[in-house]
Amino acid sequence: MDIQVKLSSNPKLGLWQQIREDWIAHGKDWTKPGFRAVAIHRFGVWRMQIQPKLLRAPFSVLYGMLYRRVRNHYGIELPYTVELGRRVVIEHQGAIVIHGYCSIGDDSIIRQGVTLGNRYLDRLFDAPKLGKRVNVGAGAKIFGNVTIGDDVNIGANAVVLCDVPSGMTAVGIPGKIIPNKQASPTTSPEEEYYVV
Repeated sequence: MDIQVKLSSNPKLGLWQQIREDWIAHGKDWTKPGFRAVAIHRFGVWRMQIQPKLLRAPFSVLYGMLYRRVRNHYGIELPYTVELGRRVVIEHQGAIVIHGYCSIGDDSIIRQGVTLGNRYLDRLFDAPKLGKRVNVGAGAKIFGNVTIGDDVNIGANAVVLCDVPSGMTAVGIPGKIIPNKQASPTTSPEEEYYVV
């Protein structure tokens, strides 16, 4: 099975420009594990553009070593096949697993203990799609081919199994959807949805 993956959400920026932007988003601290994981992800995407494959091989070996170091030492699993937006922040380290076919929008925040993965073993390529400015709380789990809208908050330890509209918050197990405090005045606070 041949799977095509969009490897870069912003081809206009070069590798160093993306890494500099990520460094600023991570508080200009190059020692943060989240910054290192994102930088290695960017390097992994960049090296796939090198042709021919023989010339790419040494970069692939280096990427593989760096990826395993971040995964095993910091507990952040972020494969190069993830479609990662600009200025994505991995706030803390430890037990972060992101499915290889996920997409994460610009300015999103991922915290420790987060899993973005598939729901069924027979649907290996089903993965969550996060919009822009999604704030994922510690220990949250998002499973399956679900779409999380823009400006969504996922509460700590929430389990999300279906779509969450833009401007909402998902909390609890199973995730209960409530409007954000910043939601438009047309949204009634009595409106509640359940994620099942």
